[in-house]
Amino acid sequence: MRNRILALVALAAAIGSPLAAQAQSGVTVGRAPAVVDSGPTIAVEQRPAFREYVVEQRVPAFSIPDRIIVGTTLPEAGVTYYDVPQRFGATTYRYTVVNGETVLVEPRSRRIVEVLD
Repeated sequence: MRNRILALVALAAAIGSPLAAQAQSGVTVGRAPAVVDSGPTIAVEQRPAFREYVVEQRVPAFSIPDRIIVGTTLPEAGVTYYDVPQRFGATTYRYTVVNGETVLVEPRSRRIVEVLD
């Protein structure tokens, strides 16, 4: 009887361990992961004027081999980020031109939060 109880306890522990490990896999120790949030961006009605502004500024375009989509992390070196002028709305994002497309980027993580073209 005692052996049977020990076997059941061991079985319960073996079954419960993977579940506990899965539950803890979402826990981050140290820095939190970068998340693309939905902070304020350029208003839809201001986007044509912003595109004209970018063209007027003659911002150099950078090329990367990856597709330009929301969530893509841009390289650490070789890309210059520019402040969005206040007249286009208060935003903490920066902009740049990559593969011919104007994008808004979260400056700390270098993640694209919006493709404007």
